[in-house]
Amino acid sequence: MTTIASPGRAAVRPGRGAPDADADPLVAAASESLDRAVAALLSLQKPDGHWCAELQGDSILNSEYTLMKWILRQEDDPRLPKILAYLRRLQREDGAWGQFPGSGVDVSATVKAYVCLLLDGDSPEALHMQRAAAAIRAHGGAEACNSFSNFYLAALGLIDWDAVPAIPPEMIYLPRWFYFHLDKVSAWTRTMILPLAICTALRPVRALPAGINIDHLFLDGRFKRTLSKKFDAFPFTWNNLFLAVDRVLKVIQKADASPLRRRALKAAERWILDRADAKHTEGLGAIFPPMVYLQVAFDALGYARSHPVMRQAERNLDDFIIEEEDHIRIQPCFSPVWDTGIALYALTESGRTISNSPEVARACDWLRGKENRLAGDWSRTVDAQPAGWYFEYRNEWYPDVDDTAMVAMALHRAGGEANRAAGKRGVNWILAMLNDDGGWAAFDKTRDRPILEKVPFADHNAMQDPSCPDITGRVLECLAWHGLRADHHAVQRAVKFIRSRQEPEGCWFGRWGVNYIYGTWQAVGGLRHIGVDMTQPWIRRAGAWLKSVQNANGSFGESANSYEDPSLKGVGPSTASQTAWAAMTLQTIFGPDDPDLARAIQWLCETQLSDDDAPNRSVNPDGDPPGSWVETEFTGTGFPRVFYLRYHLYRLYFPLMALARFVRARAEAHVQ
Repeated sequence: MTTIASPGRAAVRPGRGAPDADADPLVAAASESLDRAVAALLSLQKPDGHWCAELQGDSILNSEYTLMKWILRQEDDPRLPKILAYLRRLQREDGAWGQFPGSGVDVSATVKAYVCLLLDGDSPEALHMQRAAAAIRAHGGAEACNSFSNFYLAALGLIDWDAVPAIPPEMIYLPRWFYFHLDKVSAWTRTMILPLAICTALRPVRALPAGINIDHLFLDGRFKRTLSKKFDAFPFTWNNLFLAVDRVLKVIQKADASPLRRRALKAAERWILDRADAKHTEGLGAIFPPMVYLQVAFDALGYARSHPVMRQAERNLDDFIIEEEDHIRIQPCFSPVWDTGIALYALTESGRTISNSPEVARACDWLRGKENRLAGDWSRTVDAQPAGWYFEYRNEWYPDVDDTAMVAMALHRAGGEANRAAGKRGVNWILAMLNDDGGWAAFDKTRDRPILEKVPFADHNAMQDPSCPDITGRVLECLAWHGLRADHHAVQRAVKFIRSRQEPEGCWFGRWGVNYIYGTWQAVGGLRHIGVDMTQPWIRRAGAWLKSVQNANGSFGESANSYEDPSLKGVGPSTASQTAWAAMTLQTIFGPDDPDLARAIQWLCETQLSDDDAPNRSVNPDGDPPGSWVETEFTGTGFPRVFYLRYHLYRLYFPLMALARFVRARAEAHVQ
């Protein structure tokens, strides 16, 4: 049974007492590091009060943008040479492209990059192309590409459309009780598969110059013409059923035998137009993939490039471009609400509120201006007043629970009647989004439907959006700041959910951050704030696991390879963000005097960028201000095992948060 301590015991307000620097040199060092981190963070605030740092993905952003331009007959775009320059830079010594530094070979990414270079005129006989082709064949051949990569290959005539899973647009008419319904897949999947449904129905093909092909990348050429997914040996499986359905759909497609096809295409088109309306969003889904798919789908429908919808879609996508002198990087989306919410929270940890910091007041004003007022897709399954926050600058169709929890508690902590009222509205919306299993998902009130993962086009590993312990932990902390206690029914269910998801070692899986260090930090932090007793054995087991993966120098690090290989839980290069997450967790469980916490804090102090380090690009490759940290690893998660993220502010505001908590806790202990 879960023991609950006194309500709100973790909700300690900042500003009580001061550390005794003479008696505690580590506190003195941490206080100095904290001041420098605060100055660095404030130096990056935009004039209107928000923060938005670069959000970095992998090579597929540049390669898919290039392939889209070829599909749309726009390969004369003068920016493509710079886009390809960055793609070339990311090729590894083994010839392949990967999902993050230190990852394994990503066949899909490597095939797409290879095709881009082939289209740019690189000879298949060139050494770098031979190495790429060898890496592809050594890891299953081009037939190992995922469905979303095969879409590009089919649209360029490099494989047959029969090698792409059918996504019938008629699914838009399925009744809600049906197991596969748009309301039951994840929000991002919804925005991707409707444009793809149009493409798989119309099967557009851009004819390429003679001689361009990728036949040599396949181990078995038949897979160019048919779906590479294989039937299971045992006849009665969901995989076999969906593959059989796929074959039937393709027969119907070729016979033009669907009486609803034209109506369904129009309905899908209307659905997309509604959700791409510039009044409510900065592009379909406000993320890269559906923005690309929309342009290809609407081109197939006959929309001219000059059409306002196409022009807007093109501008939205191009906004993600970061152009340097010698290359172009493309972001998957913007992260301003997320960055601003966390930055504001971190500043409140350091003792700043709207009453003593104009920077905090400006951040609060900006965030309140982003409160969602549209009843988006979530409202089809939830009866609640529109509220909450989204991740990007404007994505009103898709507010999410994680951002809403982050912003709602940051606003509450900053103080002020207007801020706390807005936060309370967000909390009410969050409570309405509680899932039946007691946890929270990102975008919808939903339930786990594992059969959906067997659908042939589900190989982006994110077909659905089930409850996860990291979001549920953050929500618990948010609820605690807004006065909910252990006796609230939603809190009781959430605590039970988190406990049920604890791994045998004591850690928790991280859906939205890498990985078990992130999940454990979020789960434990939420439990502590809501009043769960940190001395219980199951909580101490989490702390013992963290200590077991601490690096010898006091830091922590975990590679996204732990999503592939669970034996790598908590194992990876040292990073500032993950060290901060682990430090906060150790302090939460064991208190501010824990020696392993002290080692983590010491590492953060010692690795912080100095005034001398900051201008030195060999030491500070991203050009961060003094007071920040260097972190080249990807510690954010988009789709586990498929796509990861490098948030360029994670290396600053999370260490700031950890230092502030440590300094304040030591100060309070001194006062007592």
